[in-house]
Amino acid sequence: MHALALLLATIAFVPLDDRPVTAQLPVMLGRIAGVAVHAPPPALIGRFLDPGRSDALIGWLNGEAARPQTGAFVISSDMLAYGGLTASRVPGPSYADAYFRLRELAHLRARSPRAWIGVFGTIMRLAPTGIPAGTPFFAPYPIWLYVQEYANLHDPPLPAEEARAAQLRALIGPATLDAYLAARARDLAVDRLLLQMTAAGAIDRLVLGQDDAGPVGLHVPDVRLLQAELAAAHLQEQASIEPGADELAMALIAHALARAANWSPRIAVRYSTPDGALYQDPIEYAPIATAIDALIRVCGGVRDDRQPDIVLYVRVPGTSGAHDDAFVAAMAADASAHRSVALADLSYLTSYGDQADFARRILSSGLAARLDAYASWNTNANTVGTALAEAIAAGAGRRMRTYDALAHRTFTFTLFLDDYAFHDEVRPDLNATLAAQGISDHSLLDPQVAAAMTRRDQGLLWTYAEQILAQLDPGYHIAALSIGLPWSRTFETSIDVGLAPNL
Repeated sequence: MHALALLLATIAFVPLDDRPVTAQLPVMLGRIAGVAVHAPPPALIGRFLDPGRSDALIGWLNGEAARPQTGAFVISSDMLAYGGLTASRVPGPSYADAYFRLRELAHLRARSPRAWIGVFGTIMRLAPTGIPAGTPFFAPYPIWLYVQEYANLHDPPLPAEEARAAQLRALIGPATLDAYLAARARDLAVDRLLLQMTAAGAIDRLVLGQDDAGPVGLHVPDVRLLQAELAAAHLQEQASIEPGADELAMALIAHALARAANWSPRIAVRYSTPDGALYQDPIEYAPIATAIDALIRVCGGVRDDRQPDIVLYVRVPGTSGAHDDAFVAAMAADASAHRSVALADLSYLTSYGDQADFARRILSSGLAARLDAYASWNTNANTVGTALAEAIAAGAGRRMRTYDALAHRTFTFTLFLDDYAFHDEVRPDLNATLAAQGISDHSLLDPQVAAAMTRRDQGLLWTYAEQILAQLDPGYHIAALSIGLPWSRTFETSIDVGLAPNL
């Protein structure tokens, strides 16, 4: 094993929340590389509208710091300061609460001077968390929709927007709007504090992700201020500000794993169309090329289109049949040359059907089984960050001779089952079933309805699971599979699978 890998026997990890993409997948990345990623007990990180126990997490971190084998920390500042992503969007903990909790990062540095500390935070998104009317939480339906529309106006509103802005302020109500704006101000102050802590040496690598916000809105002056303060403090090598949120833990864990392997991954990027680099997700504030280059750096890599260790293929919406054929041929050629190939398919942003067709194509042809990474769901940054992190985890494990091929197979299988089968095939069925029952709001289902939809999700996904595994890894079978709707909504599913070789 590489000498640095011995120092990085474990990574202590505080997730953004308890969703599979933010809590489960980062732990699975460590397994691919043969490095244990320790996460807190589930009771400490909360669930959806119930915040995590920030102060108890500090005690957990103290315990991890006392373990000599803990070589790195990857920590969500939102979880430590507020209790998670959902809690970061609403009134609750004060700035003083957040300040004293985040001070723990300086204590970690003092107790673990040789450990690498990566921290990820979010710049508050424009929309509060969407919840049904009558739910005892901040800004239930329809108020959260009014807040979202108001926050997406120019700051200050353009003359053509002023009348609508006034209407929205009245619909929201002064108390709710003031509370929302106060939460934004608190979060901005915390993000500025994180930059200061990075400048003081408490944090080795900081990334602030702009959560779900386009090029116009209340977040624009916040982003500009943070960018200016980052530049003034000369933190370009230690900190960055970029689109995204859910992928940031995976990106920093990939960075820690690459660092353990004493490896700076060289990443080439290939787009499915000549102008693919210009594509922009409507809920991200920068073109995809900006997000990709930033994510490569967060993952500990460098952009190198000539002599890459990993080739990242990015399929953008609107790719023609001819361009798809060339795209597939190029991936197949790189795979045949034993290059590490990662695929990020962004076509779902305009067509679930197109994404599903492409997934079926690469599965049936056998190309999917030759990829080092696959992702095809959520924002541009989320999808690309997931694919990059998986490929880097595999590359780091191979270099350290700790690579776990079964863990890698399991990760890729989980992503095809989730990103393709659930979102393209099963989720539309669940939503149609709910609509037929007269249920139009799927953001927080009644417990009995959620239980029925979970059973339907389980039945449908099991069928897809067997089909996909037969195409990805015919020498393996499903030894165990648990499926659920973790937040009692249809936006995501949980998948916990155990694969085993056929006898």
